Formats: sequence, structure tokens, C-alpha cells
Amino acid sequence: MAPFLNRRDLSFQLFEVLPTADLTSRPRFAEHSREVYEDVLNLAYSVAERYFANHAREADLSEPHVVDGKVVLPAAMRDAVRAFRDAGFFSAHHDEDLGGLQLPWVVMQAVQANFQAANVSTSGYPFLTIGNANLQRVFASPEQQRRYMLPLLEGRWFGTMALSEPHAGSGLADITTTATPRPDGTYAITGTKMWISGGEHELSENIVHLVLARIAGGPAGVKGISLFLVPRYRVNEDGTPGADNHVVLAGLNHKMGYRGTTNTLLNFGEGGETIGELVGEPGRGLAQMFHMMNEARIGVGMGAVMLGTAGYLESLAYAHERHQGRHASQKDPAAPPVPIIEHADVRRLLLRQKVFVEGGLALGLYASLLVDDTQTGPEDDRADAGLLLDLLTPIVKSWPSRYSQEALSDAIQVMGGAGYTRDFNVEMYYRDNRLNPIHEGTEGIQGNDLLGRKLTQAGGRGLSILLGRMQADLDASEGLDGLDEIRAALRQAITWNTQALGALLPRAAELSPDLFLANANSALEMLGHTVVGWMWLRQAATAARALPGARADADFYRGKLHAARFYATHELPKVRAHADLLASADRTTTDMQAGWF
Repeated sequence: MAPFLNRRDLSFQLFEVLPTADLTSRPRFAEHSREVYEDVLNLAYSVAERYFANHAREADLSEPHVVDGKVVLPAAMRDAVRAFRDAGFFSAHHDEDLGGLQLPWVVMQAVQANFQAANVSTSGYPFLTIGNANLQRVFASPEQQRRYMLPLLEGRWFGTMALSEPHAGSGLADITTTATPRPDGTYAITGTKMWISGGEHELSENIVHLVLARIAGGPAGVKGISLFLVPRYRVNEDGTPGADNHVVLAGLNHKMGYRGTTNTLLNFGEGGETIGELVGEPGRGLAQMFHMMNEARIGVGMGAVMLGTAGYLESLAYAHERHQGRHASQKDPAAPPVPIIEHADVRRLLLRQKVFVEGGLALGLYASLLVDDTQTGPEDDRADAGLLLDLLTPIVKSWPSRYSQEALSDAIQVMGGAGYTRDFNVEMYYRDNRLNPIHEGTEGIQGNDLLGRKLTQAGGRGLSILLGRMQADLDASEGLDGLDEIRAALRQAITWNTQALGALLPRAAELSPDLFLANANSALEMLGHTVVGWMWLRQAATAARALPGARADADFYRGKLHAARFYATHELPKVRAHADLLASADRTTTDMQAGWF
């Protein structure tokens, strides 16, 4: 079995490229050390390897199904989530008085990366539960936190987010689930929710749904949407699960990947009252839910990276072991076949995988560190960190989802006929990851968010911060050996970005909204590829500084420098095509008529 995680690269990203160890200078993390973080990561790897990786294929082949009204999952899943709970990972980033370790979010994301790489399906249950609890920590009342959040932090109850409906999908302004006030201040929830991951199972004592609904008589559109805590079982006064709350499983959706994570159609209020509690103020539901959605968007991007990484490592191991063909210069048919990694095109496919997954990991961890900066960084810097995080979030979600899929396609190609058989895991990873470009908002939604909101937010301050940080890293890399290609290519890509945005953004008022956003995907691709180029500059600069004193790790650093060179010569030139489309406000898609297809 090939390794599912490159632990050396994760350490490099956290402690060499990023100043993760320096977070201990902040009061919240003062009791920590790099050794503490490494111990936590070692524990995560151990639990992931022993309890998650061992049933990844079983979770794929043994899809959730219903027997006597109960969802049946592989028995190993219960052992896995119990091990996750016993290790304390549900609450690890929370305050000590909540049972947590006060881990930085960047370390917590690195912890979760171990589980996403080992078994993305089973890791989905803790992933959703942690996000649910994080939202409650910000918006729920102290009493609600006591009743609903604490059991999540203890890993006894699990959580979900219930947004979409069969008729609405991502169009949340059109949801019809209704919340009717009850005399005791609670609400009766009625309606149907679709695509609810983790919506029904027997892995925990209770399930806490965060449900978007419209209070009866409330206004139409997003202004009428409120957020409710809705447990699967009602909660007794002593905090134990009580009577059934009439959240009824109407069906399981059968997915091409992520099969072990139940995906459900839920009816609220079927056969009796479903009782929920309002979170915060009425009409603030969508804004509150974005706290969990934006966190999940980074998590989806990280999950995509880890699937791509697992596929890359499996194809890399295969390329070393599989002997086939000879060098083009070898004319002797009696000469022994060479490992396929000796062939130029296989190396190209492996390099593409390497730059996509390691670039994506750098981006996801960078964004995770920005989360810490918004909460515990210097007060004067927190607002800027928040604006940069807002700008990067649609890219962090979308770019790794798309390019990990390309990496996994390349992994299958490296392995040839073996790659698309179930004897190896890459075909499973490919199917698993195909969901990520859709999870937490499609590429179209992310592109519209980036171009329509984030690039102009606060007068374009987020983009200015991004460009400033890129320029600072370019300046700091001057004089380092082996960075000429990545420096030049990144500078050119930045020029294309600024020219395209400088041509389009001032025309926003004169263009129709439809035309302005018609090429939003190009904005996502253009800026995404450029930002990952920046991530490769940062990695290459770190490697160049480390290489002169390196011994055992010298090849690791040389690999980073060469991968940056590959990204510069093979990937960054693609930015220009998207920049040209964006700058011209190209009408090709808007001019196409529905009847012409």
C-alpha cells in the first residue's frame, strides 16, 4: 500500500515555509511549542493510518443502505470516529475550559489533512461536526452551547448543515422550509432538505442539524432566512437525547464518490412536530451560515488536495516499480525494460501532479494561517488578514478541487490499465474528488463571488494586500539561486492580472451584470493560477535558502526548485488566455442562445 500522505512535505509547509512555530509568541498559544505541534500531528497520522485508511475501500464498496429504518455503515467507521474522539480532535482548537488544546487553526487543518488523505468519506462526519460546533461558538446563546455544542465537542453527538432543498439547490433565496413560532419560544420546522451530508446514521447518540428556514410571514429572499438548531432527538433537561424530533430520512442519494458519507433527503415535521431553536436574530441565518460555509470551503479545498496527494503518491510508487519500455536512445531489444519513471512523459505527468497538489497544500495552509491571524494576530493587522482571506477563499475552494482532478487523471494515466481498476485506489480517489468542484458552491458560484464581490470589497483593498504580499516575496527572493524562471513567470502573470482587472473593473457600471460576470470563471482561473505560482515562489525560496546546508534532505529541496521551474514554464503561461478573455469582456457565452444548442 502506497503512503497516503507526504509527511515531509506537510512539515516543510508548516514549519519552513509558514511561521507556524512562531505562533507560540501569541498569548493564546504561549503554552505550545513546535514539539507539541509535531506530537499532535504524529498522533493524527497514527490514528488515520490505523483506523481510517484500513476501511477506505470498504466504505466505497459498501454504500450506506437502510435496514429496518436504520442506516447501515461499515463497522470500522464506528471504531474510526471513536478513535478520533478519544484523541481529542473534536475540541482540539477550542479553549482549554471547553476541553480543548487551543491549537492554532493552521495546525488543526494539518491534523484534519491526515484523515482526509486516509479516508475522505469517514472524515466527513468529524469535519461537519467541527464546523457546526464552530458556528455555535460564535452565534449560539450560552444555553444553546451547553445543550448542543458541548456534546459535539465531546464527540458524542455529530452535526450537519442543512441548506439546500430539492427545488432550490444553491438558490438559497428560494428555500421554502418554514419555522412557525411556538408558545415557549421554540419553532416548529416543516419542509424538506436535500443533499444533507451526514444527515442520518447511527455513529453518534444524536445529530444536530443547522437548518436554514423562513419564519412564517417573513420577507421573501435572503433577508427572510433564519438559522435554527434542530436535533434528531429532542434534548431532555439533563442533556440526554430524548423523544424523536420527527426529522425523517426520506431517502439516500447514491453518489459516484464520497460514498461512505451518507447523503440524505430529510423531511422535517413528518409524523409530528420538529422543534428547533432560533440562533441569534431573525433574518440573519444566511450570514451566520456563511461562517460554517466559508470554513467548509477551505476544508473542501484541503480535502481535494489530500485526495490528489494520495493519488500522486500511489502513481509515483507505481512508476518506480513498474518496468516497461526502454529509453528512446536504446535500440537493443534485448536490453531490460526500465522503470516507467525513466520516460519523459511519465515524468511530465508526475510533475503536473506534484505542482498541483503541493501548490494546493501550500495555498490551503496559507489560508488557514490567515484564519489564525484574524483571531490572534496583531490587532492592527487583523482587518487586512480578513480581507485577504475573503479574497482567497473562493480560490482555495475551487482551484484545488479542479486541479486535483487533473492530477488524479494524470495518476490514472501514469498507471495505465492498472489505474482504472479497483486493484488500486486512484480510481476511487478520482470519483471521490469529482464531488469537490460542486461541494460548498460550484465553480460558477465561486467565480461570481470572486469577481462580483471579493475583488471590489472595501474598495479593492483585498487585491491590493495580495499584490503587496506577492511583491514582497518577489523582492525577498532576489539573489537566490534557481528561481529565475518562477520569478519572471510570476511577475508576468501579475502584469496580466492587473491589466485584465484594470480593463474590466472600471467598466462594471456600463456593462450589464450578466455580461460583467460572464467570464467570472476566467477570473477564478487567472487569479488562481497566479496565486499558486506565488505559493511555488515561496516554496522555492525556502528550498533555495535551505539547500546549501542540507544533507539528507538535499533531493527534497532540489525537487521543490525543479517543480517551481516546471510550474513557471508549463502552467503560468496559461494565465494570459484567461486574462485576455476577461479584459475584453468577451460576449461569446452570453450571445449564445438556448435554442442553438
